[in-house]
Amino acid sequence: MFVALRDIRFARGRFALMGAVVTLITTLVVFLYGLTGGLASAASSTVAELPADRIVFGAPAGAAPTVSFSNSTVSPEQAAALAAAPGVKSAQPLGISMTRLTGSAAAASVSVFGAPGALLPPLESGAQPADGQVAVGSDAAEEYHLTVGQQVKLGPVQLTISGITAPRSYGHAPTVWTTVATWERVSSQTQPTALALDVAGGTDLATLDAAQGTETVALSDALAGINGYSAEQGSLQMIQGFLFAVSALVVGAFFTVWTVQRKPDIAVLKAVGASSAYLVRDALAQAAAVLLGGALLGGLLGGVGGLFAASAVPFDVSFLSVFVPVTAMVLLGLLGAVLAVRRITSVDPLAALGANR
Repeated sequence: MFVALRDIRFARGRFALMGAVVTLITTLVVFLYGLTGGLASAASSTVAELPADRIVFGAPAGAAPTVSFSNSTVSPEQAAALAAAPGVKSAQPLGISMTRLTGSAAAASVSVFGAPGALLPPLESGAQPADGQVAVGSDAAEEYHLTVGQQVKLGPVQLTISGITAPRSYGHAPTVWTTVATWERVSSQTQPTALALDVAGGTDLATLDAAQGTETVALSDALAGINGYSAEQGSLQMIQGFLFAVSALVVGAFFTVWTVQRKPDIAVLKAVGASSAYLVRDALAQAAAVLLGGALLGGLLGGVGGLFAASAVPFDVSFLSVFVPVTAMVLLGLLGAVLAVRRITSVDPLAALGANR
């Protein structure tokens, strides 16, 4: 890296500017990556963390089943047939609706899940809800000052808080849990929304779906059934992709211009015996130094900023939410640099002697 380091010292201003651009883009990508993860969790963590292998969607009589929680309903006959099918370990009803929870201090929009106790998240205090009771997440309990034993109104129904669970959310609303029977009273529905299945390997779910008029998907694929989830995540991921592409183009453009400006110097080095391979390695090391410095600083700024942002917006602050964008920025930037410094191989050493004049 002898030549690379001397170049950086010689053109400190230009390399500092390039490093600042990489830092700003990385900070923006880290923020966007953390926001994407936070919004995904706010929209889907209740479903994503269900202790189940598959989700079964149904449809009203005469309609074709689709992967959509808002359009799904499972009849008692379908539930019984699926529970009795070979290879199905358990088929547990899952009711999902949105309503308002009203307490003594505040009111909030919540997602209501009616489910057996086996599907509930871990309890932090209290007990699992029985009929006429509800368990609330710790996030909602803290924000709205809810305690075990308190009377609240869930939609039109008066219920007692039986316990505090680990925080979960669905459709960007905190989730509260109750029994299926109580959920039917709250939602005014008579059939569960879906079934949560545990199945043995090799179970022929396609045949079951064909026979029962249902649609069974893996738990991860069921997230697409949440209203707006796919559109929201797709938009944010597309913006991330554009930012990564812009970073590669910016780095590539910078090193293309820098390589053109250094063409006489490169010709001199070749004339005194430096090989093209050595000069390419040196230029890539130079690009890696700029990218690593800028990306690490941008990752640090994004991570620290994310800690403050998490208190105001859904934001995923974790090692991966910083590591992945920083690594992608460095790799894509190096790709852009590779395309730029390949010009070095075409520089003619005779140019050092003025043969091109």
